[in-house]
Amino acid sequence: MKIKKLALKNFMAFEKAEINWSDNINIICGENSTGKTTLLKVMYSLIKPLSNVGKDNLTKEMEEQILVKKIQGVFRPDELKIGRLVSRKQGSNRTDFSVELEKKQKISVGFGNRQENHADVSIERDEKTKKYDVIYIPTKEMISTVEHFVSLYDEYHIDFEEMYYDLAKLLDRPLSKGPNTTEQNQVLSNLEDIMKGQIVQKNKKFYFKIKGEGEFEMGLLSDGYRKLSMIIYMILSGSLNKNTILFWDEPETNMNPKMIRPIVQVMVALAQMGVQIFVSTHDYFIQQEFNMVASYSELNSKNLDIKFISLFRDEETRDIHYEMKNSATDLEHNAIMQEFDAMYDREQGIIYGE
Repeated sequence: MKIKKLALKNFMAFEKAEINWSDNINIICGENSTGKTTLLKVMYSLIKPLSNVGKDNLTKEMEEQILVKKIQGVFRPDELKIGRLVSRKQGSNRTDFSVELEKKQKISVGFGNRQENHADVSIERDEKTKKYDVIYIPTKEMISTVEHFVSLYDEYHIDFEEMYYDLAKLLDRPLSKGPNTTEQNQVLSNLEDIMKGQIVQKNKKFYFKIKGEGEFEMGLLSDGYRKLSMIIYMILSGSLNKNTILFWDEPETNMNPKMIRPIVQVMVALAQMGVQIFVSTHDYFIQQEFNMVASYSELNSKNLDIKFISLFRDEETRDIHYEMKNSATDLEHNAIMQEFDAMYDREQGIIYGE
């Protein structure tokens, strides 16, 4: 399954946007509060509820209910009133947003700013479409907390966005039966070479096993290793496969720059496996590692299509705009590179007294 297009009108900070995505890798950058995470969350909230549900199993009312519930859980507006997600303007206003998928499939949702828990929903699906998986990796890792998180979330009000709950449930899946594909084994081999160990699960608790040293609780590992451990286990459980759409929000969070290249290599390998990837980032190293893959054929043996999307505000109207290029170098609005250049200029000014 692939997301082809996202359209937004009067949704949160976006007055209007229509973005055509790459089937392989999409890198989203921009300053704070320009809507990077919003793009990931709105696509996730539209496609996740229907990813493993057959068309014939839902009535119109059920489709509306599961989509509204997911939007409420992912965005968590005050009192779960979805109308609060409509762009703030005086008087009545309405948002409409949609995702277009392959085979001319489309999911559309619309509601007014005074609406609480109802929406206009339109779903066009291909009956022959196979089930697919949708994974959202938020800024906080979950593999060290899986043991009790799902049951606590089910029984109590916990102030976590629903992506954390969904991820914990994926990590709570048992290992899949049957052999992995050649592509999956290659990714797993690369990951184990990077980490110099293996992931072990016992009684819903994860350990990292190093040959000759024993097993270590996940809480004793660095955040970078925990995030890579999540990828490993989701491949082993079958959640991460060629029919998966992966959203990864700021993978650089709590990450030493030395870990960035291995993480980018893993995402490239996943894309080669067939996974469609969406990444939001503030990080120079992530952007440039992907930029090198996009620019040099020796790093991109399967000719992956990598798109760089920059979000920026109009200085006068404060509206959010975007641009998309095949190279980060070609972006006219690149907050990451602009700040890098500004820092270099400041240092030169100090050195040379300018």
